[in-house]
Amino acid sequence: MYDYRRMTPAERSQAVEYRRLRHQPWHAPSHGEVGFTHQFIVSAACYEHAPIIGANPSRMTECEKQLLITLQEYSSRIHAWCVLPNHYHALVKTEQIKELCHGLGLFHGRSSFEWNGEDDKRGRKVWYRCFDREIRSERHFWASMNYIHHNPVHHGYAEKWQDWLWSSASEFLAQVGEDQAARIWRDYPVLDYGKGWDD
Repeated sequence: MYDYRRMTPAERSQAVEYRRLRHQPWHAPSHGEVGFTHQFIVSAACYEHAPIIGANPSRMTECEKQLLITLQEYSSRIHAWCVLPNHYHALVKTEQIKELCHGLGLFHGRSSFEWNGEDDKRGRKVWYRCFDREIRSERHFWASMNYIHHNPVHHGYAEKWQDWLWSSASEFLAQVGEDQAARIWRDYPVLDYGKGWDD
């Protein structure tokens, strides 16, 4: 687990400084502003869900940074994201979904080479695949938002959304407020979202 409370003071300082200095684009649209054309949830997992991303907090941070750079290049809006030790999810608006998936494939190739070198495991298969699902409705959008932000809690890495450093949850809560976030959580429950492909 990479709970903030379990990090060393140096790791905490590095993670907080990274958050403070980073100016990545992010937008949590208010209810009713979204529209669902060209909205996608994009996900990728490590091969056999091995926790390769989560080898250490620095790798988690670098993975998040490179993921956001790639998403920014091909997306007009990044609504939400979450990076876990063995997979990631993002909710984006893009008219270049094929190009985005290709860009993520290049990111996967670069990160595989780098991490396998760091771990002295040349030839190891790091990533399984990247897939996208088009958002079909307002309910699907907000359930996806909730699902992404709740993922660290669901998998037992954090007790609360805002405890997990490698996601947009804190920004989301700061922008919409806890009361609105709680209403969205109640109105658009996750239920069995992701069952069978996020284990």
